[in-house]
Amino acid sequence: MSAWLPTAPCTPRGCVRTTAGLTAVPLAVLRLTAVLLLVLTGVVLSPLGARIPAGAVRRWSRAVVRAAGVRIRVTGAPAPGDGGLLLVANHISWLDVPLLAGIRPARMLAKAEIRAWPVAGALAARGGVLFIDRDRLRALPGTVARIAGTLRAGQAVAVFPEGSTWCGRARGPFRRAVFQAALDAGVPVQPVRIRYRDATGAPSTAPAYVGDDSLAASLWRVASTRGLIAEAELLPLIPPGTHPDRATLASAAGA
Repeated sequence: MSAWLPTAPCTPRGCVRTTAGLTAVPLAVLRLTAVLLLVLTGVVLSPLGARIPAGAVRRWSRAVVRAAGVRIRVTGAPAPGDGGLLLVANHISWLDVPLLAGIRPARMLAKAEIRAWPVAGALAARGGVLFIDRDRLRALPGTVARIAGTLRAGQAVAVFPEGSTWCGRARGPFRRAVFQAALDAGVPVQPVRIRYRDATGAPSTAPAYVGDDSLAASLWRVASTRGLIAEAELLPLIPPGTHPDRATLASAAGA
């Protein structure tokens, strides 16, 4: 693994706490079964690609989050549906991906390792995900160029610029590289603040997928926690031309 690779100090043992009550095991199993069936449905339909209506993608994405037993709360105004857009958000959980897609369908930027994930990897590849090889610094300019080309073509791209998941109680700085794609393409940036809360409204780290946590363990923790709420706050658009370079653009979005 490259020394420059972004990492978070968060670990499952040190940071993740189930802050809400636990559901009964049969209900948790039912939730996981529903999530799996929805993902398999997505895999089957993914070859249709752009022929699937954006509204159907949003409904399917929200259904995945809700099937896991998580309520969705969205505040703020989404960007207009036409034209290129760089959507940037803090990264806490695997839930972040369907949460964002349920708000604004976009081509996701994901680490190349996801290709090897069972079921989800096939869904990502067929769904137009842009992959980044985080171990190869030399490949970064090519990835930025592909993102810029996608943005110029009038598509939205969703990115987690921290480069790693954090537990939600702390977060990392936004890395600059992807913001160069927005500058090159001349498109706006919309920051999104993601939070998770328990049934009492207190911040929850139960959905966090950090450190050496396994996907199976994280799925079970989410499905077996009662009353989780996923919050997505859509912050004001940062218009093109308002920041001279990627460093100041990344700082403005991260703030």
